[in-house]
Amino acid sequence: MGYKTIRKRAESSFTEKKSEFIGYISPAETEEEAIAFINEIRAMHRKATHNCYAYILRNNNTSRHSDDGEPGGTAGMPIYDVLSKNGITDVVCVVTRYFGGILLGTGGLVHAYSKGASTALANSDIVTMEVADSLKISCDYTMYGMIGSVLPEYEAIIRNTEYSDIVCVYADVKAELTAELISKLIDKCNGKVDIKKLSNGYVEF
Repeated sequence: MGYKTIRKRAESSFTEKKSEFIGYISPAETEEEAIAFINEIRAMHRKATHNCYAYILRNNNTSRHSDDGEPGGTAGMPIYDVLSKNGITDVVCVVTRYFGGILLGTGGLVHAYSKGASTALANSDIVTMEVADSLKISCDYTMYGMIGSVLPEYEAIIRNTEYSDIVCVYADVKAELTAELISKLIDKCNGKVDIKKLSNGYVEF
């Protein structure tokens, strides 16, 4: 089963009734990575009024959120909700606030922290990770064109191609399609193809 995450860090900023909000988002696969990112943002904004955060990890189904001094439920949970409702995991988000002197009220805070998370997320690259098999497909040059025409039918991603006395194509294919792809290649190439499964894991599609 696949999952959605982000490819790289992103940020956003806006002003709400003189308070400055800065949203930061980053990939994180472990709680240690998430905490390190939170501490990095805190160090950048030592004079900020609040550094509120949330993270969601596949590892042990871990999730945490913090209001960092804001009224309970007005900051960390709204950040978490943005990530959760978008189906994003292996991610950490921090929204920093510099208080501008005007109270926003409960509804205003929820709106502002949600906006901080959602705009940072919008600036990131959301990717889908699928369980995939990495294959090494070897054939002679007469079958190379056939392989090149079959692989796209199964959404396979060609990672590398080596040319020598034979051609070796390295490709990733969703695990659920591997058996069907192998059968199709053997059939189309009249058995004149060697296919080895090198590894299995999550791959970006």
